[in-house]
Amino acid sequence: MPEFPVTGPFRISVDATPSGVALDLTHYLSTVVLALAEAASEDGPSLLDDLQNIADLDRSARHQGNDAHATHERDEAVQDLLDELVDGGSVPVYGGQVLWLVEALRRAVAPRPVPAQREAGAA
Repeated sequence: MPEFPVTGPFRISVDATPSGVALDLTHYLSTVVLALAEAASEDGPSLLDDLQNIADLDRSARHQGNDAHATHERDEAVQDLLDELVDGGSVPVYGGQVLWLVEALRRAVAPRPVPAQREAGAA
């Protein structure tokens, strides 16, 4: 069962992986999807135009490279949409939960013994 060191305003869990950690931001991403759904119900054609523009810019950006004009336009269009829908896309963490998140991250990346390893001198 995942540990949720951050419980509000968005739940965040931290799970150790072989190469680091995985942050579960499902609760926040649900808010993004719900904001998209609300925007679609209010003005679906406009939202679809914005998303199609982002997709077109992304295709151009992938062909032109990271420093291409299309890349910067795509990033700006995505940020504008996030600004409109979910206050810019930042996941807020408040008060003591900041420290809980730090501790969960520390625990997740702490060295762990490998079960197959034996202590020195063990037969």
